[in-house]
Amino acid sequence: MNDRRRGPATGWFGIYYGWYVVGATMLVMTVASGLGFYNLSVYLKAFVGHDGFSVSAASGATACFFIASGVAGLGVGALIEKYDVRITLTAGAIICSVAMFAAAHVTALWQLYGFYILFGVGYSACGLIPGTTLVARWFARRRSQALSIASTGLSLGGILLTPLSARLIAHVGFAGAAPWLALVFMLGIVPVAWIAIRPSPLDYGVGPDGDPLHRDETGALLPADGVAFHDAIGSRFFVLTTLAFIFAMMAQVGSIAHQFSLVAGRTASDEMAGLAVAVLASASIVGRLIGGWALAYISSRGFVLALLVAQGIALVLFAFAQGMGLIFVAGLFGCTVGNLLMMQPLILAEAFGLRAYGRIFSFNQLFMVTGVASGPAVMGLLFQRSGSYEDSFLTMAVASVLAIGLIMAAGPVKA
Repeated sequence: MNDRRRGPATGWFGIYYGWYVVGATMLVMTVASGLGFYNLSVYLKAFVGHDGFSVSAASGATACFFIASGVAGLGVGALIEKYDVRITLTAGAIICSVAMFAAAHVTALWQLYGFYILFGVGYSACGLIPGTTLVARWFARRRSQALSIASTGLSLGGILLTPLSARLIAHVGFAGAAPWLALVFMLGIVPVAWIAIRPSPLDYGVGPDGDPLHRDETGALLPADGVAFHDAIGSRFFVLTTLAFIFAMMAQVGSIAHQFSLVAGRTASDEMAGLAVAVLASASIVGRLIGGWALAYISSRGFVLALLVAQGIALVLFAFAQGMGLIFVAGLFGCTVGNLLMMQPLILAEAFGLRAYGRIFSFNQLFMVTGVASGPAVMGLLFQRSGSYEDSFLTMAVASVLAIGLIMAAGPVKA
């Protein structure tokens, strides 16, 4: 990245341009998560209901999405260190659009798996890895607030775009909806990336938060602060923190996947189950914004530990709650959902700096596939064995306790 000046790092109304990057990143994440991560269950239902694939075949293909996303993320992390991140975002949007358009013509099992693998590769290039890297580059002191706002797009996508795409598929079928969803992927990401996003504050001749750049006695720019990639991934902090978040995400994603079924079964009401999901999503947004503000006054490690304690308590309550109590627990659980997802990239940036952040975070995300993919499956197997959700949610509470122990064993963030 060169150091030519393009004027002060301010946008319209004299606001630091990093906040415009945050807003644009939030929009990109809204599209990617709304039509990607949160829409996976919608696609699964469409392939099973309209195209005649078995539930097991479609579920296996969905798992391939997470595996492909995690593996491709390693390449994405390396690419955004060398090239303009907007190129990666554009490539990801194009790949997702091509995959979505082609999905309308899926008739064989190998084509189904090919769709999910290609879709996972594209999603990794326009999702969390480039988004969090952008925010980390533009902010240091206010990184937690910036990341809380940008990552709100993850929840907004599930609230705004996923229901709309589900209705569209219900009305015109998956074949009819796929070209329109592909178009939304392109228009929702590519123009935003090239109009509003700038790869780094270095393009404006300033550092994170708009602060002056650090130079040596010759006037040359000092390299980005931080730890080398191989030193970071071999550290005790990285290994134990990554293990902790594997257990945390296993509990979180597994519980989210089965929440609708839990509430519907105990209340005999799909409407009540839908309300619980809406409360969880809303609490996720509110909790994340409050958490981003609070992190200016408390330690990130202490905050993560508090979130894991709250998650464990919520999962124990889910195991036994009835009626409206389930709605209250959904709100408590939602507050932890948004914040834990935000804390994962934030704590890595705080620990290892920006020198190799993209590669470090992408390597971390490769292992997160284990937790994300196993959570729903483990809970489903436990439910099938016992016939109730008590054992399932208590097991996920134990996973949260294991995460607490691993975070404590990892030591201070800046050791």
